[in-house]
Amino acid sequence: MENKQEKIQELMRLIASMETAEDCRLLFNDLCTAKELEKMAERVYAAKLLMAGKTYAQVTAEADISSATLSRVSRCVQYGEGYSKFLSPAE
Repeated sequence: MENKQEKIQELMRLIASMETAEDCRLLFNDLCTAKELEKMAERVYAAKLLMAGKTYAQVTAEADISSATLSRVSRCVQYGEGYSKFLSPAE
C-alpha cells in the first residue's frame, strides 16, 4: 500500500500530465467540490493581490478570504516557491 507522500506524488504527476486548462478543469471538477475549487481560487487571487502590493485589509476585503488563510498565503508568497514561479501580480 502506498504511503501518503507516494499518493501525493502520484497526484502531482497526474496534474503535471494535463495538457490544457480544459483537462485541468475536468480533473479538478472530478476531484474537488465546487467549494474546494472556490477556496483554492480565492487563495491564488489573494496571492496575486499581495504580490501587487495590496495591504492585508485590502486583500481580505477584495478576495473574500479570512485573515488566518491570508496569513498562510502570505507566508507562501514570501517564502514558498510556487506562487512566485507561476503567478503574475494582479493588475
